Amino acid sequence: YNIKAVVGPDDYASMQEVVRRRYRRIIDEDTPLPDLIITDGGIGQMNVVRAVVEGELGLQIPIAGLAKDDRHRTHELLYGNPPMTIALKQDSALFRLLTQIQDEVHRYAITFHRDKRSKSQLKSELDTIPGVGPKTKQALLKAFKSVKRIREVSIEELRAVVGEAKAEVIRRSLNPEK
Repeated sequence: YNIKAVVGPDDYASMQEVVRRRYRRIIDEDTPLPDLIITDGGIGQMNVVRAVVEGELGLQIPIAGLAKDDRHRTHELLYGNPPMTIALKQDSALFRLLTQIQDEVHRYAITFHRDKRSKSQLKSELDTIPGVGPKTKQALLKAFKSVKRIREVSIEELRAVVGEAKAEVIRRSLNPEK
């Protein structure tokens, strides 16, 4: 999910937004609810999920949490309200399955954020100028190498690459004071 309503780094508020959007959609589409929600975290994460699922949406879905130790390794399963530790041997098939699920969720989230960051780094001020599409952007960067240089060139140099009308729009957008 792309976080839309939370400003700044707030893990609990972000988690609440995602849970709210996910389960609101399930309700709106009248699709089956899950039998269990497993949170990636301990009591705090379970409580923020419960606040949305039970408190806001009025759903009765059991919630479990995968709590980590001080070395950030999953070490116990929490379940219930109030949360109780469920004894699982760390070499059991269930414990391995839960940690594999958790690892896959982490891998997916890291890939998602890496891709998102990568895409945002490819954007430039040229993308915000009306009438400047990919071809014009490519021509400008090929001719002048950077947005900084495009700002510095004369209007005549701009016109030679993109024509009179676009040159004026680009000049006004990149140098509003001129």
